[in-house]
Amino acid sequence: MTNPRPPYRAVILCGGSGSRLWPLSRELLPKQFIRLTDDRSLLQNTLRRLESAGAQARPILVCNEAHRYIAAEQADELGIKDVEVILEPFARNTAPAIAAATLRAMQDGEDPIMLIMPSDHVLEDGEVLSAAFAQAYDAARQGALVTFGIKPTAPLSGYGYIQADEPGAMAPARRVRRFVEKPSPEVAQRFIDDGGYYWNSGMFAFQASVFLAELGRLAPKILAQAQTAVATGHGDNGLFHLDGPAFEACPSDSMDYAIMERTDSAVVIPLAASWSDVGAWDAVWGIAQKSVEGNSTTGDVMVEDSRNCLIHSTSRLVASVGLDDIVVIETADAVLVAHKSRSQDVKRLVEVFKTQHRSELNHHREVQRPWGSYDSVGQGPRYQVKRITVKPGARLSSQMHHHRAEHWIVVSGTARIYNGDKQYLLTENQSTYIPLGEIHSLENPGKIPLEIIEVQSGAYLGEDDIVRFQDIYGRV
Repeated sequence: MTNPRPPYRAVILCGGSGSRLWPLSRELLPKQFIRLTDDRSLLQNTLRRLESAGAQARPILVCNEAHRYIAAEQADELGIKDVEVILEPFARNTAPAIAAATLRAMQDGEDPIMLIMPSDHVLEDGEVLSAAFAQAYDAARQGALVTFGIKPTAPLSGYGYIQADEPGAMAPARRVRRFVEKPSPEVAQRFIDDGGYYWNSGMFAFQASVFLAELGRLAPKILAQAQTAVATGHGDNGLFHLDGPAFEACPSDSMDYAIMERTDSAVVIPLAASWSDVGAWDAVWGIAQKSVEGNSTTGDVMVEDSRNCLIHSTSRLVASVGLDDIVVIETADAVLVAHKSRSQDVKRLVEVFKTQHRSELNHHREVQRPWGSYDSVGQGPRYQVKRITVKPGARLSSQMHHHRAEHWIVVSGTARIYNGDKQYLLTENQSTYIPLGEIHSLENPGKIPLEIIEVQSGAYLGEDDIVRFQDIYGRV
């Protein structure tokens, strides 16, 4: 009998850069942390989806060091306070990440049924999804390595496909015959016409010990390095740091390539639900709500005689006239204009930005920090102006600068200032001066966000002109 509420141990993979969704997606704020389709981020919607899975408490999030605080904070916003965040010191694709998370889940002597989910997909929730999760749980208990196949609705060439055998003894689970990576539209149409093919969702379910046994047989180096990275890693306060050298030596392979395409235990659970990996702007347009003219707009947008467009405004009015099948994405520091059919080519722009070391590749004008955020509102040859927001109870690191002095003006809230050997409070409309070379810090002792205007002046104003002496967030 199918268990409608299986006790999965859930793992959410939070890696990936989402480069095709530039300029909203940046290296320091990739697409899984962006509110792309509604008022919650893709990660938050994935966390909500765990309720359909009947997952145990304390999900495991796997992400890199730069995203550890935002991942934990977005879980906390949903009231999910008990999460374990595993930090990857190097990007090594999905197989090593899943291996490390599975090993961590077994450290208390348990052998759970694992549910692996990407953090950056859009998936329709509901009874169909709950039933599929329960069916996968039953198949995993029988020793299968389960993936979920989405029933295709169009011959899309940007997705991988799974060919399944006819239902057998493990029905509705079906044995996997083969994986096909991103076929041409013509081949994809033939798959749909033939039947028995599904989009590869990138979600998995398996018994922890069964997966590790197959990993040891098919990819022994991944297992060995993951075991070392976990055994010699360290953690506290819900954060676990994998050992750097051990994880760096791990082969970089996907779960499909390392295991699913080579094992005899792979099965697929068909899933007739709306799904998208929102890999590019045309996919975002495809799942968005649209006007009768086919336009999807976000923010302060005015449209005149335009059709089938995706227009997103973040910081100002965006107006269009006479556009057709165009993507316009505006942020405070960059604007993308592209034909919708060329959405995949945004990644080529990103590669050019890398060679030019463009800051717009890494972060938005407003940059998130564990203590809050800062927004660079203006700059010149020897000055820079920032709006700094500090969360209640948060504190910036104790630091000094070799090349700049700073003026701080409190706009709202209360600031506790540490300036050399002096400590004092500032309230609205009060200000202070931090001389070049002085050790200083800033704290919000109040119950509301603290906002200050910081005016920097000096010969060099780069973010790397920071010498930290003490930091409650563990940054170097």
